[in-house]
Amino acid sequence: MTEREQQILHILRQDPLIPQQQLADQLGISRSAAAGHIMKLMQKGHILGKGYILAQTSYVAVLGGANMDIRGSTPATLRLGDSNPGHISCSPGGVARNIAENLARLGADCRLLSAVGDDLYGRSLLELTQRAGVDVRPVLVLPDAATSTYLSIHGPDGDMAIAINDMDVLSRLDAARLAPQRELVRHAGLIIADANLSAEALAWLFAEAGEVPVFVDTVSAFKAERIRPWLGRIHTLKPNRLEAATLSGLPLDHAGQAPAIAAWFHQQGVQQIILSLGGDGLFYSNAQTQGWSQAPAVDIVNATGAGDALMAGLAWGWLQTLQLPEAIQLAQACAALTLGCAATNNPTLSLAAVQHMCQTLQHAEQS
Repeated sequence: MTEREQQILHILRQDPLIPQQQLADQLGISRSAAAGHIMKLMQKGHILGKGYILAQTSYVAVLGGANMDIRGSTPATLRLGDSNPGHISCSPGGVARNIAENLARLGADCRLLSAVGDDLYGRSLLELTQRAGVDVRPVLVLPDAATSTYLSIHGPDGDMAIAINDMDVLSRLDAARLAPQRELVRHAGLIIADANLSAEALAWLFAEAGEVPVFVDTVSAFKAERIRPWLGRIHTLKPNRLEAATLSGLPLDHAGQAPAIAAWFHQQGVQQIILSLGGDGLFYSNAQTQGWSQAPAVDIVNATGAGDALMAGLAWGWLQTLQLPEAIQLAQACAALTLGCAATNNPTLSLAAVQHMCQTLQHAEQS
């Protein structure tokens, strides 16, 4: 499916009765071009008939943080206690929101459930996220709260040196406010949650999820503790070195300790574990297979958001019923494209771009 076709399907999900001319105007194309795209979507089986009756698709419900990322970077060595010359930029962020955007760019039907303030950042987040193809209608907009912000400082290597987050608004996403979205969660084909959710919100989620698979992003070692009671209900977990060691209580100082860590998580009930170990690459394990995948050799422009792109790739691979090693390759290609982009999310990410990156990384490994 082309990016234009994905845009059209997103609009039709919002308004199945939209006039064709209005659809064309919204996309900035001619009516005949819009008609041509619709005809192709009908031929592919995505549109079933008149009135834009859409084929039933399995959607992904993504729950967690949505915030504005404020990124400061300097080409020189960071000097603490001093003013560092550099560049400052703002872009949409938040673990759950980033995952949802990347999944939408890959072609998934994605619904975001989060909370923002009724302010400039909140309105901008909703507009930009919707423009990327995510259904943001479930997002709670609170007039008496400030939208979450995430401030990160990066040195010349592009990696984050320090960050501060202000995510108080997400604590307002309690069971009572989540209750109206019960059916959204129950009927999802896949649920993705991040550990920015409160303990109360996580308890509500797992109570309502039923048999729907749940992927979890641990976010940080501190917040990872919130998911400890629910390890037995998690399908796929993607912790980094510190998060995995914190949850398991086992050392993870070198790569040789990864299999024991994975075994511990499986004993707790986690079906699929992907340990993100920086330069050592990924160690992956489920009931069918386990192994290593080396970190892709790419120039890092901005490390923020790469882990979220990785999770989106894992989820997309699961939706496409790929075997775990294949899903890992696709996920690492998503991360590589994001690492090479100055923004938190790569606006050119698409299934075609990811497939091309997969081929590029494979050729690099073989040469």
